[in-house]
Amino acid sequence: MAEEKTKAPAFEAGEAIYDATKLGTPRMVILGLQHMFAMFGATVLVPLITGLDVSTTLLFAGLGTLLFHFITKMKVPAFLGSSFAFLGGYAAITGLADENMTQAQLLPYACFGVACAGLVYLILAAVIRAVVTGPIIIAIGLGLAPTAISSCKSNWLVAIAALVVVILFNIWGIGMMRIIPIIMGVIVSYIVAVLCHDVDFTPIKEAAWIGFPIHWDSTVFGGIDYSNSSLILTAVIAIVPIALATMMEHIGDISAISATVGKNYLADPGLHRTLTGDGLATFMASLFGAPANTTYGENTGVLALTRVYDPRVIRIAAGFAALLSFSPKFAAIIQTIPSATVGGISFVLYGMISAAGLRNLVESHVDFSKSRNLIIAAVILVCSLGLKFQLVDGALFDGLSFSIGSLNITLSALAVGSIAGILLNAILPGKDYIFDESDPHDTGADLSFENVALEKQKAYGEKKAKEKAAVKKLKVKASETK
Repeated sequence: MAEEKTKAPAFEAGEAIYDATKLGTPRMVILGLQHMFAMFGATVLVPLITGLDVSTTLLFAGLGTLLFHFITKMKVPAFLGSSFAFLGGYAAITGLADENMTQAQLLPYACFGVACAGLVYLILAAVIRAVVTGPIIIAIGLGLAPTAISSCKSNWLVAIAALVVVILFNIWGIGMMRIIPIIMGVIVSYIVAVLCHDVDFTPIKEAAWIGFPIHWDSTVFGGIDYSNSSLILTAVIAIVPIALATMMEHIGDISAISATVGKNYLADPGLHRTLTGDGLATFMASLFGAPANTTYGENTGVLALTRVYDPRVIRIAAGFAALLSFSPKFAAIIQTIPSATVGGISFVLYGMISAAGLRNLVESHVDFSKSRNLIIAAVILVCSLGLKFQLVDGALFDGLSFSIGSLNITLSALAVGSIAGILLNAILPGKDYIFDESDPHDTGADLSFENVALEKQKAYGEKKAKEKAAVKKLKVKASETK
């Protein structure tokens, strides 16, 4: 009995948890809800911008995540939410609206183009194999940082309340409270927002309790006139090239998850499986009128913060998302969460992503005295951040646009940085890193669990657990002698 008691609260010592069943079902459910809260703000923002349905989006975020987990052998703790990379594609097609066709009627054509882009993943999944991960991970977090600040500006009091609560519970929380800081931050800051009269409950009152999340006229099956081949081809040509950018972002996201968890998911289950899972999830979602799916950096931040790495927790979040998509009332409740609350939570999460990239470079012993490593990191960071925050005609523009004939192509800044890093790492002399090796050298990123820092932490945790068990045994013996 004494040994069982010492094992149960292992998470209190701050150890990484790869098997969340030790926490019990109720706690796993709460952790799943936390991941759902983390992805919700960004996931529902895409349909709000494009005109797609929020409930449909939630349903296929959940189903897409479950499909991804099935294809990746249930190993990768990734959540798939709405992709922002395709916003330009949707805008290009809906921009063709005239007196004959409304934007809503054009959306299924855009979805058809996105579905074709998802299939491109399957074709190229076996081609892309390597990436210089550390700088890309850093760029992901820093690239997201301005959105966190922008959200905080709407109400700094609410944002700071969320930020402070997350920090307090994560550092000084006891037991379960220590690994659900995001939920606590949302609850406390939401209360503060209500007291500040910053929450509008009207959408909740007006929303129905139950509703079917799929609308036939918005799907590829019921919303497209297949005799209009010109419009269909236009959608495919305009949107499919975006797949290249999203694949580069996918590699960066999976690299970030790998670095955070301490396991090389790009090697096992393999990049070909993660890309295939992402592509099929996007294909399925688009067929039914939902946005393209992509792995979410927000949930990577949750992994880094809680150190609970069990993919089952993500699948619980996916199940909740799919189930709650049948309740417009719930979607309305979540949508009333102030943007300042989301900003305060993101303030920590996005920083954690960049910190994971720095940790990745340190633990991989990347030698920056070598010019090739400095050049690769420098080019990745400048491309990923410089192109993201460039001014074009007085407005911020993210990425690089160019034309091939009559086709206009826009790559996101992160995609450009990822491509540049991959090419430079392959071309520059002195490369001593082969991605498929289990023990990569200093120009690559060692994403395996076998590194000194994590081994020391693991050994320390085991030592403390044995000490506690020994002390409890002595107490039991002492009580028995009495």
